[in-house]
Amino acid sequence: MPLRITAMTETYADQIMQWSYEPPYDFYNNEPDEEFRKELLECSYYAILDEEGQLFGFCCTGSSAQIPIAIPLGAYDEDLLDLGLGMKPELTGQGRGKEFLSFVLASIAEFHNRQSFRLTVAKFNERAIRLYIQLGFSEVATFDYGGTTFITMIKKPDFGS
Repeated sequence: MPLRITAMTETYADQIMQWSYEPPYDFYNNEPDEEFRKELLECSYYAILDEEGQLFGFCCTGSSAQIPIAIPLGAYDEDLLDLGLGMKPELTGQGRGKEFLSFVLASIAEFHNRQSFRLTVAKFNERAIRLYIQLGFSEVATFDYGGTTFITMIKKPDFGS
């Protein structure tokens, strides 16, 4: 499934705001509101399209991928590129995550000329955490926010191989 990355558009933003995940992943559902729409369109968000040009997922970088409460806790002190991502709900759980994340990492590495990344994930999202570990991320810190425990994970180039 060849994927491609493109600029976020109003159409893609509107589609993302309608996504609805099944429990327990409904934690990631967003209420359609103008503030979230504005963030999707004005911050560092990209749309990921499938081979037919349909929205497959999205990614974001920088402060858009951080949870603000963790900044004073030191969770984001190291100079790494923060990465956030989401896959269309009906495409999750089908073994497509590795290709999706690999594509996102390669694309973002090229755009930003970076090879070291950090992401933040809810601790209950074991499916995503397994994928992140499989692709070379390791846990570095945890913090609690709003009754949820989050994990920050990093991926750095492996200079030993």
